[in-house]
Order: sequence, then C-alpha cells, then structure tokens
Amino acid sequence: MTENTENTENTENTENRGPGSPIEHGFPHLDTVRRSLTALFRRLSGDGVRAYDTPSAPADAAFGPEDDLYLGAQRVASAMVRALRLPDARMVVGFRAMEHAATVELTAGPEYFIEVNDRFRTHRRDLAAALAHEVTHVLLHRLDLRFPTTAENEILTDTAAACLGPGWLLLDAYREDALTHQKLGYLTPEEFGYVLAKRADLLGEDLSAWFTSPQAYEAYVRGRERAARDHRRAPLAAAGRPERRRYAAARRAGTAAPGSSYRFERQAGGGLRVEFPCPVCAQRLRLPVRGPLTARCALCHTVLDCDT
Repeated sequence: MTENTENTENTENTENRGPGSPIEHGFPHLDTVRRSLTALFRRLSGDGVRAYDTPSAPADAAFGPEDDLYLGAQRVASAMVRALRLPDARMVVGFRAMEHAATVELTAGPEYFIEVNDRFRTHRRDLAAALAHEVTHVLLHRLDLRFPTTAENEILTDTAAACLGPGWLLLDAYREDALTHQKLGYLTPEEFGYVLAKRADLLGEDLSAWFTSPQAYEAYVRGRERAARDHRRAPLAAAGRPERRRYAAARRAGTAAPGSSYRFERQAGGGLRVEFPCPVCAQRLRLPVRGPLTARCALCHTVLDCDT
C-alpha cells in the first residue's frame, strides 16, 4: 500500500498471497488487533458497532461465470457498501494486472474507484473478499479513523471488516493444501477467526456454517479458542483456578508478573486498584481490589462479573 500524505488522495491495497506464497499463522498482530477493536468502539460507540448486525450473506458475494464481468462486480461491490452502511458511496470497479489483490483510491467521494487484480476476471469466487477490504478502507476514511503507520492501518482495516460483518469473506478466501496456498488481507487466518469470534459473542451469531474453505473453518475455531481465553483471564470471575492463584499472588505482592494482562496501582488513599482489558473491546478498565463485583465497560457497555 502507498499513501500520499501531501494530497487529498491516497490508495489502499488488499494483500494478495497467491499460490506458492508462504502464509503466516498464529497471532503475531494481536496487540494491534486489540488496539484496532478499541479504536473502532471509540469511534462508533458500543451501540454503533452493534448496529452492524447484518453480515454479508453468501448470496451477496456470489459471482459466477455466467454473470457479466462488470455488472456482476458492481453488484457485489454494492452489497459490500450496504453491509458497511455506506448508502451514499458509489464504487466503480475495474480490472488490471497488479501485484496486490485490489486497490482503492480514497477521495472525498461519493464515487470511489476500485481496481482489482486481473485474475479475478475468471477467479470470481473471492472477488467479494477483496472488495470487502477495499470498501472498509472507504468506511475508515470517512470515519477519519487511522493509525500512524501503513502496516497498522492495514491491520485496522481487516479488523474492522471482520468486526463489522463482511470480513468473514476474507477468512473464507484462505485455502492451504497440496495444490493451493492463498490468503487475502493482512491478518493471519487465526486472527481473522479471533475477531469474527468477538463479533459472534457480541451479536449472538454464528457464521461458521457459511465457510466453504475447510482451512478457514479450522482457523476460525483456533481464533475462537483464543478469543474465549480473553473471557477467562483474571480478574474476571470466569478465570480458571491456576489463573486465580497467580492473580492472588500478584495481588498480595502488589505487582503483576511480566506479560500479565493486568497491573496494579496504589490509589491516593492507600487502596489497591487493578487495571485490565475488557474482553470485548480491549478498553482498559480500572476497578478497586475488594473481592467479587460487577463492572460495566463504559466503552462497549458489556457487563462483567469480576473477582478482584
């Protein structure tokens, strides 16, 4: 991706890991993903994020060989626009030879030009995934939400796409077997699964039945397991016994071990306070150390049972 900070226009790209390219796994970007979630909740509010409760359905992404190339691409792009609640934005889709999967020119709008890799002329199954990333760039541009670096902005874009609905298509575009190595976007497959699981918990939905790629479903399960761990970290009441023991020892010492998600601080009156991330939006919460209590995250409005 290149960005022109001197002019009003810039371009944003979808990463294209085609056949033979190595695919990164695990959770190397998790800190940036969590910062992205917090930034998104701060910009949209908890109710604002919950308003994106209708994800792009498989029918919205369908683009078969019988469809007219340009009319079909416009139809899919319009579906991504609706999913991201951008009714006054118009996407013009073109095709050309390029290194990346797609790129969008960010302007004042309402018309935005998206160019996608020529391979999507025939490899139409994943066109919607590439367009989901680019239309999310438009949404973040309009929200004036960005991070300082290009790499962080791409992680923010993928995280927003997954959190707000159409990002499941980016994970479903992941395929890795003896014949194919493909991934779109900048998150790892497991990180996409992590954010989609966060969305599922928030909205009470399950998109796993929509995955057509077995590898995508497996990555979603691994991401869901990692997301579930966020709800079992002390001082949350659901923390397991070993975690509770470690927390109790740290509380007695008044200092957390390196790498802990929580930390302690002394208050003016001498009491102890614990700070830890909300398992939903990753906003840092501060609670007094005084046993079982119920807390409500001021950012995402999630009610949390804690034992500080």
